[in-house]
Amino acid sequence: MLESLGVSSQAEQVYRAMLALPNVGVLGLATHMGLDETTVRTALDELADLALVRPSSDKSGDLRPVSPQTGLAALLVQAEAEVLHRQRQVEATRAAIKSMATSHLASRDQEGVHRHESVDAVRFRLEELAASAEVECVSLNPGGAQAPDGRESSKPLNQLALERGVIIRCVYQDSYRNDRGVVGYARWLTDLGGQIRTSPTLPMLTVVIDRRVALLPLDATDTRKGAVEVDDPSIVAVIYALFEQIWRTARPIGLAQPIDIHSIEPSERELLRILADGHTDEAAARKLNLSLRTIRRMTASLMERLDARSRFQAGVRATQRGWNDL
Repeated sequence: MLESLGVSSQAEQVYRAMLALPNVGVLGLATHMGLDETTVRTALDELADLALVRPSSDKSGDLRPVSPQTGLAALLVQAEAEVLHRQRQVEATRAAIKSMATSHLASRDQEGVHRHESVDAVRFRLEELAASAEVECVSLNPGGAQAPDGRESSKPLNQLALERGVIIRCVYQDSYRNDRGVVGYARWLTDLGGQIRTSPTLPMLTVVIDRRVALLPLDATDTRKGAVEVDDPSIVAVIYALFEQIWRTARPIGLAQPIDIHSIEPSERELLRILADGHTDEAAARKLNLSLRTIRRMTASLMERLDARSRFQAGVRATQRGWNDL
């Protein structure tokens, strides 16, 4: 109870006992409290330092308790003075932070588009945005977009945001379902209230904060080059609408991938669409974040199931069977 005044729990118990039994001495206190003499003397030393006990006016040399009205009141005044000093420090710090933030924002471009030309600059800005988020943080994370160290460094910020009631929704590619790191991160995030889904393909790394700011890579093929920040409301609205469209068809990462009535998985259906557009196996592998060997194996399987001798014929037959319409 008195710890806020700098009095330990043990010392407080001894002080209370002394107030009740002011003339029993050290041995009497130890016997009464069931403590050893050394523990009582240590507590008395602490109480003496706090001016809560003082030597008796007689010649016994024993210590006597100072009345709470005098001793504790003095400690309370001191504690209040320290709290007031601390409050003034906090207010000064808050004013300094506000000034720094104002200067920082004033130094940025005022055209609605701002460039962050390094990974460190992007992470720094994401930390700022995450700390200021009030409603929602959403993101699209295609293959290779977020390194393991990036996920780990974002954990404290994500946890604080979720504890503030901020909604966090992330979409990863289906290929990440086999990534232990992402699955572990998804389990951690969902346990705290976040949401993670997956989709066969994603356009590019995208982050939207409170539907007011969006970050997109400067180069969709190499996120290490940095990001562009957009805060124009009309542009952010379009980017957010794209996220919502992808989110609606994405699957929660905790669920197995669905297989439709034609026994075709979403990743296979997406592969058919990619190949039907004339893209190579290499391009399909990049889009689906799968190995070239896996893409070729999937292509061979699809051609066999469609009884097709060429990719073109496979695409035609897939369309005839309605596989591309699901």
